[in-house]
Amino acid sequence: MKLLVGTNNRGKIAELNELLTVLPVQLFALINFENISDVAETGKTFAENAILKASSYALQTGFWSLSDDSGLEVEALNGAPGVFSARYAGEKASDQERMLKLLAELAETNDNLRRARFVCAMALSDKKGEIKFLAEGVCNGTIAFEPRGTKGFGYDPLFIPDGYEQTFGELSSTVKQKISHRARAIEKIMRFLHTFTTLELDQ
Repeated sequence: MKLLVGTNNRGKIAELNELLTVLPVQLFALINFENISDVAETGKTFAENAILKASSYALQTGFWSLSDDSGLEVEALNGAPGVFSARYAGEKASDQERMLKLLAELAETNDNLRRARFVCAMALSDKKGEIKFLAEGVCNGTIAFEPRGTKGFGYDPLFIPDGYEQTFGELSSTVKQKISHRARAIEKIMRFLHTFTTLELDQ
């Protein structure tokens, strides 16, 4: 099965490559295609954005398309940065700048619990742009007082998943593949894909 991963985020591509190794799929990224138009994330929820991207990229390429939208929701910040996680400190901000902004805003709340969760919505579209499955994965945890670790991407060095003392930036990829929000969403997608034969998917 030829499956397009609808993202330019190298971290997401690497994670999905590892998570999907057990399936007979040949993964393609947006960089494998010329003249692909970016899809504006205009949805109000992670699910809406995932659907927008999966459908549009499928129509542009003629491939089955898997797209996700994910982000961090912090309780004390009323769910922010949420769907704006990637643009929290500006369109061209670095991961470090986004983390520093988050820490500064969280410090002003005087919240000691620092509860947060990572959310991932993942949509699977057929070649005609019709959404065949939508999955959501959630990982609950807390925000560290400073970035720790160099693994992962985004807010990973700040996020301590429940049941662990290390951040996603410190934990091994083996552990993260079992407990992360993206891993939990892709697990549901994989169960759905197993209901099809390779022939049906490639028609």
